[in-house]
Amino acid sequence: MQTTTTRLLLCSALCTLSTAAAAQSSVTLYGIVDTGIEYVSHANASGGHVFRMPAVTGELPSRWGMRGLEDLGGGYSAVFTLESGFNVRDGSSGQGGRLFGRQAFVGVKSPYGTVAFGRQYTMTYLALIGADIIGPDIYGLGSLDAYVPNARADNAVTYIGTYRGVTLGASYSFGRDSAGTGNSPGQGTCAGSVPGQATQCRDWSVMLKYDAPYFGVAASYEEQRGGTNAQANFFDGIAPTSLGSAADKDARTHVSAYAQYAGAKIGAGWLGRRVATDSPAVPDVRSNLFFIGASYTVTPALLVDGEVFRIVNSDHDSRATMGTLRTTYLLSKRSSVYAQASYLANSAKARYSVSGGGGGTTPAAGIGQTGAMVGIKHMF
Repeated sequence: MQTTTTRLLLCSALCTLSTAAAAQSSVTLYGIVDTGIEYVSHANASGGHVFRMPAVTGELPSRWGMRGLEDLGGGYSAVFTLESGFNVRDGSSGQGGRLFGRQAFVGVKSPYGTVAFGRQYTMTYLALIGADIIGPDIYGLGSLDAYVPNARADNAVTYIGTYRGVTLGASYSFGRDSAGTGNSPGQGTCAGSVPGQATQCRDWSVMLKYDAPYFGVAASYEEQRGGTNAQANFFDGIAPTSLGSAADKDARTHVSAYAQYAGAKIGAGWLGRRVATDSPAVPDVRSNLFFIGASYTVTPALLVDGEVFRIVNSDHDSRATMGTLRTTYLLSKRSSVYAQASYLANSAKARYSVSGGGGGTTPAAGIGQTGAMVGIKHMF
């Protein structure tokens, strides 16, 4: 009888410990599947149009991932995220064919903030989330600067901490493209971590923002150094600038703000870019990208939003103005359909493309473009 009682107590204790251990850690599988049919006018130099299923994005880029958290006690937790981007039209992996090309990091979360190590978003991407109404849409900021929705770096150490609405963030990458497959559109390749050249392919960024219930403001700065096969593309039809030296710089500065109330939101901001090389024969290039957008929840199931963008690159004598209007209807909490349209007007020498859906739609210089897409999105 005593032996039986002892065994029951031991079994109960083990079950309790097992339950407690399970309660202290979790792994979540999540994702987005988003695609549709797109039309783009003047999609090549001869003025032809195209109907297609975009390779890269619709309303949001498709992805799947796992995120985990384990309670270490004392307010500390171990965290990780593995996130893979993919193209719905053919099932291929995004981000140059990487398995977890969107995010792959592990770190520690504490009452003082989170420190993480691996492939991560830079502060440019994170700082823009509040004010950029359209976001990483096929007709968003990425049409004029494709780096913005793809602002990530390999070999990165990051810190993000929030206190009473104020968020401070910083990242440092020892080499932003360790896979050598192209870290982001228009950057070429820049592996980094070269012995004796500590700054080659380095990337660092900082962010400061404040979020309140009805408004928010944000600012960020990011600087990329050059290296073997690195380049800077301004996406305006002008040949990319080679950034072959570790002394070459590609820097972006951003300031934005938003306000929201009763289902309505407005956001606006500025993104300035400066590319400077170590060669006197290659002149510096600057651009200024402005945006303002608004959204309104018409009903719990219907959202209407839009944004206007203006980019000016005086050094290339290229300018463009783009306007996007989008409607989203929720079929359920996880599934929705959407329709959107955008028009982009190029200056005489510019060749910006309205579509950020995977390239292949560059117009002739000075020609405007219309883009339209209907699609479906499921989140899990």
